[in-house]
Amino acid sequence: MAAIYQAVYRRASSLLCRLHSTYVRKMRYLNELKEDDSLCRQAQTSGTFYLFHNLSPFLQKVGKKYLVPQLSAAEMKRILEKFQKTEQWIEKSVLIGCSDEHVPHFALDLGALEKSVIESELKGLFTDLRKALFVLDEKDSSLLASGQSLLQWHDSHQYCSKTGQPTQKNVAGSKRVCHASGIIYYPQMSPVVITLVSDGSRCLLTRQPSFPQGMYTALSGFCDVGESVEEAVRREVAEEVGLEVDSLWYSASQHWPFPSSCLMIACHALVRAQQAEISMNSLELEEARWFGLEEIMEGLKREPRSSKQANSILLPWFPPKQAIAHQLICEWVKQQTS
Repeated sequence: MAAIYQAVYRRASSLLCRLHSTYVRKMRYLNELKEDDSLCRQAQTSGTFYLFHNLSPFLQKVGKKYLVPQLSAAEMKRILEKFQKTEQWIEKSVLIGCSDEHVPHFALDLGALEKSVIESELKGLFTDLRKALFVLDEKDSSLLASGQSLLQWHDSHQYCSKTGQPTQKNVAGSKRVCHASGIIYYPQMSPVVITLVSDGSRCLLTRQPSFPQGMYTALSGFCDVGESVEEAVRREVAEEVGLEVDSLWYSASQHWPFPSSCLMIACHALVRAQQAEISMNSLELEEARWFGLEEIMEGLKREPRSSKQANSILLPWFPPKQAIAHQLICEWVKQQTS
């Protein structure tokens, strides 16, 4: 009887697996790779690799477009052999995703090798990630952001904070373990609120001194320990521009790798028009001002960094489509025009 029940269970499980969506199967496969070192090590022999050099991703220019090449495991082996490195270097890679066909994607930093020689060999360039995000599509941007954040985390967490002993990453790079204490460390993200403030007919955008010339964006700041998202939004708006939020609502979220791995939590906030006089915190901001609908719509048409007129007057431009600040601004425009 037990054998019959087991056979029925296996058939039911098989049917359930066939009914699962591609997404569910992919997520479960990724989870298996994170938990099973031997399975992940095997996947490294058939996966594809995104290359970095000291956290700068490798890009190739094809015509007017920039692409992120995915190197096969065989190509990685050839390159490592050319630099007289063993295949054990592959284990320095971290898992960052997989295709719908279950081809795993890994990120590998070759910072110890000569950058110009790799670029010549593969006919491309290692590019600062901030610049890369301006020219790549959303899928590639997301993978590169994940890869850089994970590689950076492993580089800065090589020792246990309790014992001082070296930690060891698992094959997938989803955690590090201190064998002396048994402590398991997992990659962490810092929550950041990014808020588009409006007084009903205008929206408020700001600049920091480190921004490219002409670029304005929404207010942002790290959440403090113990704060809710709502409390963080109200505090940041009060601290940076001296305004009191009347109401706010959530829009979306996005992983952002700067300055380290951050979770951007995007919100809209409304202040009262009669209390909308800006009192800017000059220690944090270079400029903060209100923008009307027409000026926002014109700014959205401009290409990044193309804000200078013939008379040398700088015209404002906004973050690229890949940034969640762009989404907030577009949502505000839609609200105003609907």
